[in-house]
Amino acid sequence: MKYIFEDVLEIKNGRNQKAVENPEGKYPIYGSGGIIGYADDYICSADTVIIGRKGSINNPIFVKEPFWNVDTAFGLEAKRELLHPKYLFYFCKKYDFEKLNKTVTIPSLTKSDLLKINIEVPEMSDQENVINRLEKIEQIIELRQEELIRLDEIIKARFVELFGEYFKGHINEKELDEVCDFIDYRGKTPEKSDEGIPLITAKNVKDNKFFIDPQEFIPEENYDDVMTRGIPRVNDVLFTTEAPLGNVCRIPDVYEKFCVGQRLITMQPHEDILNSEYLEYALASPEFQDKMWQKSSGSTVKGIRSKLLVLLTIPVPPIAIQEEFKNFLHQVDKSKVALQHYIKYIY
Repeated sequence: MKYIFEDVLEIKNGRNQKAVENPEGKYPIYGSGGIIGYADDYICSADTVIIGRKGSINNPIFVKEPFWNVDTAFGLEAKRELLHPKYLFYFCKKYDFEKLNKTVTIPSLTKSDLLKINIEVPEMSDQENVINRLEKIEQIIELRQEELIRLDEIIKARFVELFGEYFKGHINEKELDEVCDFIDYRGKTPEKSDEGIPLITAKNVKDNKFFIDPQEFIPEENYDDVMTRGIPRVNDVLFTTEAPLGNVCRIPDVYEKFCVGQRLITMQPHEDILNSEYLEYALASPEFQDKMWQKSSGSTVKGIRSKLLVLLTIPVPPIAIQEEFKNFLHQVDKSKVALQHYIKYIY
């Protein structure tokens, strides 16, 4: 049967948490991205769906316990005589809330627009059948995601196996500016646009992965004027210099043209002595990260100045051993891609 949200759920507005916030509180405080603290009181009952009012509006969260939601998040409480809370959650996961966004800066939703959303609500027994099927699929996905984590651990273990002695013994260490060219666009803020050339930012770099698609762009006609300090290439290594400091990944082969924004330095290794795959994991190694943090500065937001970064050292093993690691990494990456495609296919 067809309904609108107003018929089958209640929207609980979030409120400022300062009056109830307590690190030892019984109830979690949720924003649109997840738990941000704990409170002595709650707004939403257990089994409520969270939708972002501002910011992350397309990332519904199902919460099994009572919670306090802040003013950037809505709580959607299902009227249980009509709508199973978990069925509502799965509906929200598939629904594109972006089409309700009317802003050009921070994505936003309004309560009045949400209440008008159309939803097909079958009999409760049919809802439960849908939930059971989707929960089984989620269990499979969780297992495949655990496999992805294990593959990442295998890569790191292989890196230590091949290069651990080089790091422990400080063998053939060289300063980064001896083995890399640097492209630095920090301090240069380009004009932004809603579409055009993708702008890679520090938000895209996390845990040796290109984390999310770029959400920012520059006008295509500005590209030549903006990119005057050097052109980053696919497989170059990105390094975050602050907020957060020390995240690293290689640039994926997904964009014909792209720009690299502030808080990032691009490293182009000298290919006769260093490959990007080794450099990426060397920069992420505990040994290098310790050196980096020792040279960092800032009382609240830690960062590192480029003139200090380029003087930090890494071991430079024979290129043949680096190529062995590169080939191993690419083989594991094929397995990871196959798992990611499988996850996407079944869900």
